[in-house]
Amino acid sequence: MDSQISGRLRTPPSATKEDLLRVARELFTTRGYAATSLDSIVAEAHVTKGALYHHFDGKPGLFAAVHHHVENDAVRRIDAVVDVEDDPWVAVSAGMQAFLEIVCEPSYRRIILEEGPVVLGLSGVRPDERSAFTTVSRLVRATLTAGEWQLPEELLETFSRIMFGAMNSAGAAVANSREEELERARVETSLRLLIGALRQISSQHPSLDAAVATLTSLTSQP
Repeated sequence: MDSQISGRLRTPPSATKEDLLRVARELFTTRGYAATSLDSIVAEAHVTKGALYHHFDGKPGLFAAVHHHVENDAVRRIDAVVDVEDDPWVAVSAGMQAFLEIVCEPSYRRIILEEGPVVLGLSGVRPDERSAFTTVSRLVRATLTAGEWQLPEELLETFSRIMFGAMNSAGAAVANSREEELERARVETSLRLLIGALRQISSQHPSLDAAVATLTSLTSQP
């Protein structure tokens, strides 16, 4: 008994925190936020409630940490796929495919797409406060500045926000579809068309103004 107690006392705080995050992630994924109690989390992690409160500000704080952990894990995996590509346009396509695979995973679907907006109120959080936004912004900048275009920082920021919103919407459509594979194929086709069109436009026009002028002319014709 004494050896068990002393063993627990010697457990590094970082190990306790990781255990709590791991168990909470599993339970939030399988049971959902509302049905997961702190008692069940500490019991599964074999720690006390005091240890939990030492690391997290209650259940909402623990969920926020799990949300951050899941999203960071997704970003890390997408970055690993993207970073091996020299061509930024190829990197965008590879990142898109990786993302559409990840959104179908139970933890990402439940914690990021379903529970996150409700528990954390993410609709009121700025995109650049999300870790995934950094990857989207980086890819947008790499593609739009790959050629001759010189774009103002404000426009790059705006385009990054639009693409971030589009990817989140596309991911939710796939994850929530009853025909997951079919919806994923439709979303992937749509995104490839958009990426391909943007690449074609940027390669055929020396500047953004020239591209906009051509597109305006085409869309204004009867």
